[in-house]
Amino acid sequence: MLLWLTDHQCQFHIPKFKLELSKLLKEEGYVSDVKVSGDGSKKQIEIDLKYSDNGSPVLAGLNRLSKPGRRLYVGSDSLPRNNGGLGTVVVSTSRGLLPDSEARKRKLGGELICEVWS
Repeated sequence: MLLWLTDHQCQFHIPKFKLELSKLLKEEGYVSDVKVSGDGSKKQIEIDLKYSDNGSPVLAGLNRLSKPGRRLYVGSDSLPRNNGGLGTVVVSTSRGLLPDSEARKRKLGGELICEVWS
């Protein structure tokens, strides 16, 4: 659940899945920083959004692929490419959340979580 959103930052409660997804987006260069604040059951994730030199957001779009009513699972040989390889597809594998390129290298399939593009 989104707690608050400003022009350059958003804040969430801290389920492990959201934290791992945020870290993956930082590694892929879509967000500038991921911080954990608070303690105990009041922990929150603060995500600093990344902007290009001309002021446009680096994260142009995010589309959820696997939904509660329709889970999408694929093998390593049929992982989709987003925007001809320019975007990222997030895959939940037995090794955790991975970008599609890393899942292809490790020959791992799994559940398609979302696709992200800039």
